[in-house]
Amino acid sequence: MELTSEQRALRDSVRSLLRRHQPAAEASQTEPDGDPAGLWQKLCGIGVAGLAVPESFGGAGAGPVEVSIVAEELGRVLAPTPLLGSAILAAEAILGTGDTDACERLLPEMISGNVIGALAWTGHGGGWDPAVPAFHAAERAGGGWTLTGAAHYVLEGDHADVLIAAAQLPDGGVGLFEVDPAQPGVDRHLSPSMDQTRRLAVVRLAAGADRPLGAGYLSGRSGQAGGGPSRSGRAALARARDLACIALSAEQVGAASRAFELTVSYTGSRVQFGRSIASFQAIQHRLADLHVLVESARALAYRAAQVAALSAAGGGPPGDADPGAEVTMLAAAAKAYCSEALATVAGEMIQLHGAIGATW
Repeated sequence: MELTSEQRALRDSVRSLLRRHQPAAEASQTEPDGDPAGLWQKLCGIGVAGLAVPESFGGAGAGPVEVSIVAEELGRVLAPTPLLGSAILAAEAILGTGDTDACERLLPEMISGNVIGALAWTGHGGGWDPAVPAFHAAERAGGGWTLTGAAHYVLEGDHADVLIAAAQLPDGGVGLFEVDPAQPGVDRHLSPSMDQTRRLAVVRLAAGADRPLGAGYLSGRSGQAGGGPSRSGRAALARARDLACIALSAEQVGAASRAFELTVSYTGSRVQFGRSIASFQAIQHRLADLHVLVESARALAYRAAQVAALSAAGGGPPGDADPGAEVTMLAAAAKAYCSEALATVAGEMIQLHGAIGATW
């Protein structure tokens, strides 16, 4: 995909910032807050967190392609940021409800980096099915709702300032609720994973939620909610999932691309039997295969981003229903292919470095 001049400027700005602060990014992988040197704040300072947020809510009004450009750069350095959990999953879920009041209240703070959001959605099985949220909602006699259940794999969930919880409604619908993580009945803890750049948490709720988002869809009704049109809870979650898969695919492309570059450089300098190992035909064939793998992964990831951008541009006003089956299909295909591509390139990188060990 040929980038526009504005997209190239965005890529260069993010790459330059990450180059200046990469030592801090590496150190943050073992820090409790995940961002001791304020890397996320610096990225928010150049507008990264608000790229896909409409200008009416303080964002840049860009789209999935621009988000993918940033995600690819973050993947190149394994930067531990809440882009995926807060700026994409949580922000897109809020936008998807069509709740203007919630968007105006929450999104500007999330864009600035002052507030981190987390979407608590899936259960222990990790199915990410929009029709099967982790929580159950019961309407209280005196008004408001009570949510119960446990969500797993909640990105940024252990330290988020705002929780967006997906819950099954009594009528069988799916609703999104804003939950104050400081209130009684909220239990959350970090769930360590092999990838130290990802903060995954388990969130358990037996708590009240007096702020349903997009109240018009809570009973499956269409119409106005919170000052704007609402879409169904399932559609809001599906859209957030698709965009997160697309961004994650771009991040994986960035990591695979950098791993390939490091491998090419090493094989050119490593000497064996009096010549660089890059001159051996067997090595050249393997490197050529990796090059094709990285570029095909990049092509698929950006194709998914382009189709998602076109769907958003031609799919009517914000809050409309299903943004298109093609977006969902391409997002899933990109996620699957790029996951395998990164795993393959990383494995080849370790082997072609001559068993010097697996470094970060």
